[in-house]
Amino acid sequence: MNLVLPALTPKTTRQAFGWCAVLGSAFFFYLATLIIRWATAYVEITPAYFVFARFLLGFIVVSATMLLQHQPVKPRNHHYLIGRAVTNTAAVFCFYKAVEVGSVAQANILNMTYPLFVALFSWFFLRGQRDLLAFIIVLVAFAGIWMVLAPGDMNLGSGSLWGVASGITAAAAIIYLNISRQYHDSQTILLYMFGLGMLFMLLFFSDAIFLPNSTELFFLLGCSVAGVLGQYLLTYGFLFVTAVEGSILSSSRILMAALLGPLLVADPVLTATGWVGAFLIFSANASLALRK
Repeated sequence: MNLVLPALTPKTTRQAFGWCAVLGSAFFFYLATLIIRWATAYVEITPAYFVFARFLLGFIVVSATMLLQHQPVKPRNHHYLIGRAVTNTAAVFCFYKAVEVGSVAQANILNMTYPLFVALFSWFFLRGQRDLLAFIIVLVAFAGIWMVLAPGDMNLGSGSLWGVASGITAAAAIIYLNISRQYHDSQTILLYMFGLGMLFMLLFFSDAIFLPNSTELFFLLGCSVAGVLGQYLLTYGFLFVTAVEGSILSSSRILMAALLGPLLVADPVLTATGWVGAFLIFSANASLALRK
């Protein structure tokens, strides 16, 4: 009996590329947080400097690529580009801050709540996309967030709150990205995002930026390369997948963080309650994607 496999169509090939790109972005975003935590044992670098270095490297790479390809900048809707830059900068800063003051695993898990906030924002601001069951799924997922937060240990300004803030601002950034893709190419989006993000960090955190020595440069460059690769893969991946599909694929970072954190950066092992919470968040992300 001969088994005949269906041929891959251009559509399925593009979709597979999008899936691989978004999954790759999850790995590199997690790697960037590992580098930040490893750096604390050798140097003193603030999260603001890591964010600035990431955007500076990204801006250089995008500018050089566009020059080599003779690709002009074609902004059409500046407010979408600026909105993407502002929300992404806030999300990355809150995320890196959560890594600094909390655990790497918790920061990544809470950052990955952004698909839930995407669904929540859609309910309140996009009436045509209201979905009662999706709203119920989000409410269940918030129980998972509460389990991960460990309410008894929470205090104002903790890594938990920074992690939740990164999830909220990342949701807004993803919505802006999905809308911007309808009007702009990936390079234009990245150029504005990296360039404006770099200027924002320089404007508000100039005192945290200094000329690094070789060790500091090593960690800054390593974190920046991982972050820029993750950003490129995420942006190009979303060209071939929807915002919700990309969100569920990115959620693999929840499992990476929960499993690898105790091994690679001596994170505390998640309690049974924490694992249930992480599972609820991941399941909610999956359910929202499957409904689409």
